[in-house]
Amino acid sequence: MNTPMIQLRQVTKTFRRLRDTVTAVDGINLDIAPGEVLALLGPNGAGKTTTIDMILGLTEPNSGTITVLGRPPRQAVLDGKVSAVLQTGGLLADLTVAETMRLIASTFTDHVPVEDAMSRAGITHLARRRVSKCSGGEQQRLRFALALLPEPELLILDEPTAGMDVTTRREFWAAMHEEAGRGKTIIFATHYLEEASEFADRIVMMSGGRIVADGPTDEIRSAAAGRTVLADLPTDTASVCLAQLRDHPAVTSAEQVNDGTGSDMVRVRVAGTDSDAVARLLLTEMDARDLEISAGSLDDAFINLTSTSGEGRAGESAHTPSSTEPTTEGTSR
Repeated sequence: MNTPMIQLRQVTKTFRRLRDTVTAVDGINLDIAPGEVLALLGPNGAGKTTTIDMILGLTEPNSGTITVLGRPPRQAVLDGKVSAVLQTGGLLADLTVAETMRLIASTFTDHVPVEDAMSRAGITHLARRRVSKCSGGEQQRLRFALALLPEPELLILDEPTAGMDVTTRREFWAAMHEEAGRGKTIIFATHYLEEASEFADRIVMMSGGRIVADGPTDEIRSAAAGRTVLADLPTDTASVCLAQLRDHPAVTSAEQVNDGTGSDMVRVRVAGTDSDAVARLLLTEMDARDLEISAGSLDDAFINLTSTSGEGRAGESAHTPSSTEPTTEGTSR
């Protein structure tokens, strides 16, 4: 069995905020294999950036252990094994793109030729442009070129396409796939489900500082594509029916949303991966009425995958030890 490129064991990170302690990352376990392209997916505050900061050695966990290439994260970075493309900072506005590249290259004992790194990042045509005149997307691609200089084994990207238009985003990911083809391990944080499903081999979904789903991209996409069923149930049997629905393998969440169309009915919402099976169960065994089936939005999909009844159902156990249920959302940096 291959040694993981990155290994996190029971990692927790808390921050002090006024009089409160906020748990940004809550006891996560994660193995990332060499050569994987992995997306950390979740909303703002899910713990993605804090997790990345710890993998980069920018902050340390309060408890638990992290190793990168079998060594402490900071050592892996100092050894030139890890590069990062972060959202902001690190650029001098008055320098040109080429001057920036040469300046950073001079800090490495060994590095990729500046022209090669610029070509791979698709910014050769920007060589004489001042950084201050570059768009947000162009500055991100410059950061990408800088990250390539030490020829790292691991590339870490935090919301790398923020500020890019559709064309620039597509070009950026085409370049990133070329790096994956060179054998690099790539981790990127995003809150775009489409981006994660299009470019990652594996998706790790976070909510409230915990991993709530982890699996191959196809499995996560399938789970996220489930439909929502709305129906009226008799008031006197609704609680029993909801419990039965939550135990069904095709159901990721089931809840009462309001009163039904009649005084003796309640309205329920059932989300899952097989709406036909759910509808049959409601109609044939639960005396349901007024069924509606609709395709879930991406927001619905995230709720489905992060609900406590469906946690980890998209293959989490294939990559991590068992984890606990999600709690209320924490705060990441």
